Amino acid sequence: MHFSKIAALAAAFGPLVSAHPGHDHKAELAERAAILSKLSRKDLSHCAAKLKARGIEARSIKRRNALAAEILKRSNIKRDVTEVLATSHHSSESYTLATPESTIFATNNSCVLSPEVTEGPYYVAGEYIRQNVIESQAGVNLTLDIQVLDTETCEPVTGAYLEIWHCNSTGVYSGVSASGNGNSATDTSNLDATFLRGVQLTDSDGTVQFDTLFPGHYTGRTNHIHVMVHMNATATTTNNTLLDTTHVGHVGQIFFDQDLVTQVEATSVYAANTQTLTTNDEDGILTQEAATSDPLMEYVLLGSSVDEAGLLGWISFGINTTLSKEVSAAATLYETGGQTNAGSGVGGGPGGPPSGTGVPTGGVPTGTGAPTA
Repeated sequence: MHFSKIAALAAAFGPLVSAHPGHDHKAELAERAAILSKLSRKDLSHCAAKLKARGIEARSIKRRNALAAEILKRSNIKRDVTEVLATSHHSSESYTLATPESTIFATNNSCVLSPEVTEGPYYVAGEYIRQNVIESQAGVNLTLDIQVLDTETCEPVTGAYLEIWHCNSTGVYSGVSASGNGNSATDTSNLDATFLRGVQLTDSDGTVQFDTLFPGHYTGRTNHIHVMVHMNATATTTNNTLLDTTHVGHVGQIFFDQDLVTQVEATSVYAANTQTLTTNDEDGILTQEAATSDPLMEYVLLGSSVDEAGLLGWISFGINTTLSKEVSAAATLYETGGQTNAGSGVGGGPGGPPSGTGVPTGGVPTGTGAPTA
């Protein structure tokens, strides 16, 4: 539903803009394009009939309906879940209250992840295996339902670790110390921070859920969430983290409708961010991903506004399970705290958050204790 608009944008977009401080994406994106040109499958459209026949689509609808009902109950909002799920807030659709939830939740935007897309300079290895990654941060609540499918077989990818990470409402990433990341270059306690980062193991339908916040923005990038799939990785038993940089085959980013971004950015927490807002049509990474798939998340508002009860969002990722690579982590979270990795390339420069933006909203946690489940 978003693909035609974004695909047209991809064709018209000029040179790729710098997305992170001290990091040139051009070579990595060129490698990704070369790999994608050789793949027999570039999206999940061929899987629709099989997913429906095997009941995977029906289970997805039921799961998302239950998630929405649970969030409304937790928020103590007296609202009929059927009405909530029958109301679309997509800019390109016109669902009404009469539209059944099965129609809404049957829509699956999908993006094929490649081992050649960049993980960016703010990836941190050793993050906690947990569903709730919010900690003490403030912002618009976002519950994610993510499904991973094999592009060749259309089967769910089970028993794989899916990891997410993104910046907070002020454009700051936890776990790294860099001049382009808030004031973390001088306040190195941010190395111990773990907010808005987490890992989950895919279930029998290839799905995971996360409780997080809508990502903020920073200069040079539109609002986005990083996602990575780890194949054949093993969790640490001492502190329930995943320390893996050698079995990673699939990296990508999740994006959002521009009208939704506008609504979120108008709320008080996000409006306090003084960095330049980059729109979707100005973002080079979104353009590159959208050239072969639809990386924009489907969603519904669970309250009457974005900040009343937050959002439920869902997306499917297709991966080729035979591909893998090593990734470069800017830092690693150990039991004793975070540690910058030599030669990781983080730092200031065009496209990253300017220094002096202040500590992350909600303060910087130590990150050494057990996270919330």
